[in-house]
Amino acid sequence: MNRQAQAVVLLLLGGSVLKASFTDMYLRYVKEGLRPFLIASGVLLVVVAVMTLLHDLRPRRGAAAAGPAHEDDDHGHDHGGKGHHEPRVGWLLIAPVLGLLLVAPPALGSFAAGQAGTALSSQRADSYPPLPDGDPAKISVLDYASRAIFDGGASLAGRTVQLTGFVAEGPGGEPILARMILACCAADGRPIKLGMSGNAPVGLPADTWIEVVGGYTDRVMTDPVNGEDIPYLQVESWRQVDPPKQQYG
Repeated sequence: MNRQAQAVVLLLLGGSVLKASFTDMYLRYVKEGLRPFLIASGVLLVVVAVMTLLHDLRPRRGAAAAGPAHEDDDHGHDHGGKGHHEPRVGWLLIAPVLGLLLVAPPALGSFAAGQAGTALSSQRADSYPPLPDGDPAKISVLDYASRAIFDGGASLAGRTVQLTGFVAEGPGGEPILARMILACCAADGRPIKLGMSGNAPVGLPADTWIEVVGGYTDRVMTDPVNGEDIPYLQVESWRQVDPPKQQYG
């Protein structure tokens, strides 16, 4: 790979990062707050690529008077006749470019949730504010699970809540409600899991997004992956919904 080819690859990579950053595609890879950094990285890659191309393609002084030996030097050959090649590993940069341009992988879902233990213990808080106004109160799967386990359901008592997540398979094969959370990017995604009792959905395929309404129950089960507690929600009603723009929560 010569310098011009390297610049073209950088240009494509930077353009791909910018394309993902200016659409919702980037939300499948990183947290929403990292968008400015992605845009800055994409712009930097494009600028470096353009400057490299301009520098390499501009006319050079004395080029017209140079003989064949000089031309050989320009193409990466030394005076001994031995060829000099740039590392071929540079072509591996094409892989993420093609991934961003041609493939739109889905966000992490039920398969990833089944392979990892619930991450609830790492999200413990010392205190919990009152639930939002409204009936039902719209909260996240993480918020409900934290209050149910670490607050003993005290801040949930007497309230109806509304949660949104995707269906996954629980330890005993029963459906559970899950939502993936990120520390930074999809590579460190971990699930928050909820059991569903009462009027729980039955027969839905994995990765189906649903909105459930229900209340607190002290029932818990153990996650077989890491031994952590998984709280339950007493479901009163549910409905299928489209996947949200931000699937990590």
